[in-house]
Amino acid sequence: MSSTYNIAIDGPAGAGKSTIAKLVAAKLGFIYVDTGAMYRAMALYFLENGIQPEDEEKVSAACGQIDISLRYQDGVQQVILNGRDVSGKIRTEAVGNAASVVSAYRAVRQALLALQQNLAKTSNVIMDGRDIGTCVLPDAQTKIYLTASSHVRAIRRYKELTEKGQMCNLEEIEQDIIDRDYRDMHREIAPLTQAADAVLLDSSALTIDQVVDGIITAARERGLA
Repeated sequence: MSSTYNIAIDGPAGAGKSTIAKLVAAKLGFIYVDTGAMYRAMALYFLENGIQPEDEEKVSAACGQIDISLRYQDGVQQVILNGRDVSGKIRTEAVGNAASVVSAYRAVRQALLALQQNLAKTSNVIMDGRDIGTCVLPDAQTKIYLTASSHVRAIRRYKELTEKGQMCNLEEIEQDIIDRDYRDMHREIAPLTQAADAVLLDSSALTIDQVVDGIITAARERGLA
């Protein structure tokens, strides 16, 4: 029996996984592992080095040149790519779309899998992504599938971008989300799917606090002291 407690959160892009996971981690004193940020950091490396995300051969060959780690400073996660803090550079739409493409490649997934699993063996973690409960942490004590309608997710993203002063189009954002959902759910390796033993949470009509409480309640029901 594992001496650590792991919570796995899966779900489509824009469902609020990262926001929710951070809040749950803070309440429970867990380490939050943002797997999406790891994939985004890899995607950033490829883009910065002129490697097209669609070129699986070149992407796979470059994986050995990439070192990614997570660091916490004053409780804030920093994503370190080859010794450089790239936390502020990985949240663009271009990097997100590239990450969705390269995360389907076996070499990319293998490069990050060991790091993610080791963190879960040594610490109480809450980890979010697309295949955490099904592939990365299949033995996690609590699994959550967090979703929301594509329209609700698009509105959230639109607000987030406009608050940063970025020009954007709601219809285009929703279409991007629908396209990304399709890619994530239909990729050959580790597609996005709800684990058989995961609790389904649809956040479309829920507040953030209600979702956080729902996850903590689920974890308590599954043995979290």
